[in-house]
Amino acid sequence: MRRAATSHRRGAIMHEKADRAALLSALTAEHFVLQTAYTSTVTEAAARSTLYVMALSSTLVAMGFLSQSRDLFQPFAATILPVVFLLGLFTVVRLVDTGLESMQYLTGIARIRGFYRTLSKEAAQHFTPEQGRWPERESPANRLGALSAFLGTTASMIAVINSVVAGATVNLFVQMFSPTAPKSLGIALSVVLALTLTVAFLIYQRWRFSLFDAVPGQKRT
Repeated sequence: MRRAATSHRRGAIMHEKADRAALLSALTAEHFVLQTAYTSTVTEAAARSTLYVMALSSTLVAMGFLSQSRDLFQPFAATILPVVFLLGLFTVVRLVDTGLESMQYLTGIARIRGFYRTLSKEAAQHFTPEQGRWPERESPANRLGALSAFLGTTASMIAVINSVVAGATVNLFVQMFSPTAPKSLGIALSVVLALTLTVAFLIYQRWRFSLFDAVPGQKRT
């Protein structure tokens, strides 16, 4: 009986160790997958931002060449600037998505690092929250407040540029369809529109991030 009980305990211990080893292997693989997915979001954000900036730069260069001819410049600008604005709008929406996706992946990595700390005392020293990254420790972007963090995103950068494009387009339309209107009117409308779109984007971005905060297990420091 004693031998049977001892053999049973050994079998249980070996089975528990095998399960723990399998779990550790699975978590390690998941950690790698999450890190790869996080890298892909950063790469996609950079590619989309570059695509928009290059499209805008090419448009401005073409407008510069056509600026000597009013008959060519205005129709071209009135056609291409709204297209660039729509491209920027789609880019901004996707950049917010990639930002949220990267935050989700980092949250998953932090959860796995929390398990690593339970492996041994030495592991607890190597995988402390203080040696980790967001969300285990405060992000440097948040040290100046939440507003600074929101203004510092890639989406915010593109959104501000795109808002200026929208303002310039409105100013152009005012000059085209109301040539007798004072120039100050077009400038005022462009400034108001640019500021309005920027504020609207910040509200949209904050709303999307608040949805992320509402998901159980997701948080921002």
